[in-house]
Amino acid sequence: MKLGVFDPIYGELALEPMLDHIAKLGLDAVELGCGNYPGDRHCKPPELLADAVALEAFRRAIESRGLLISALSCHGNPLHPDRDRAAHDDRVFRETVRLAERLGVGVVNLFSGQPGSDPGAKEPSWVTHTWPPEYERILAWQWNEVALPYWHEAGAFAREHGVRLAFEMHPNFLVYNPGTLLRLRESVGDVIGVNMDPSHLFWQGVDPLLAIRELGPAIYHVDAKDTTLDPHLVARNGLLDMPDGMQPGDRPWFFRAVGDGHDLLFWKRFVAALRMASYDHVISIEHDALVIADLDQLARRAER
Repeated sequence: MKLGVFDPIYGELALEPMLDHIAKLGLDAVELGCGNYPGDRHCKPPELLADAVALEAFRRAIESRGLLISALSCHGNPLHPDRDRAAHDDRVFRETVRLAERLGVGVVNLFSGQPGSDPGAKEPSWVTHTWPPEYERILAWQWNEVALPYWHEAGAFAREHGVRLAFEMHPNFLVYNPGTLLRLRESVGDVIGVNMDPSHLFWQGVDPLLAIRELGPAIYHVDAKDTTLDPHLVARNGLLDMPDGMQPGDRPWFFRAVGDGHDLLFWKRFVAALRMASYDHVISIEHDALVIADLDQLARRAER
């Protein structure tokens, strides 16, 4: 396995200074955001697809430093009930897949998306329980009328371009745990896999090591991000509590740097489980804006 990093953390750096920094750290790979939620600071698919010279310069910038691209990422919501938003995120997805093909990158990381509650909805609606009965009907409609038709077609598109899709299991989207990931994969086929990020599994109460065993050959990429649970706040209001402001000291869970939520023994077992599942690609370290915000807020509280 190789070690890499997800590029949004270096948003203040231009592409080549970022690559110099990554290479100096001794890392092997970079995961690049291509639009939607991760942004496209260092990788803009429309520009690279339209300019063969720029595309080749981009490729050389990465390869000349001994780095590889572990995945292109375009996490968005192509199932959004707002048609303009859905069309935008779908376009970014397709541009990212085409660019992955041109660059020889075999994996695109993304979200499953989340529809609204019905054809007239304006915002996404994530259902977490099938009672009262209307929620069961909503969930069936979301899967059968929106998600599965979309991903059957989008999965065929990715397959035609030689790209596999690695879904991050993320709450507020239809695919948020191993069971929902496997439901989509069983319907669409093995073009669908997982970007194994344990951070969201921790706070849902899912054991990432067991998830690796369950998902096995469906693991196409790995992001390493940690999570801390506050046992007092979990016991008081549960894991779904959302206090105003979502300050880390006021909510039951928050993101942390790798090793600052779970100890070395967990991460050694995490890597061992991946190897036992025959995963031999890249572990991409992710420090997103929430991690930095959490650390900044905790530091300010400590100063007070």
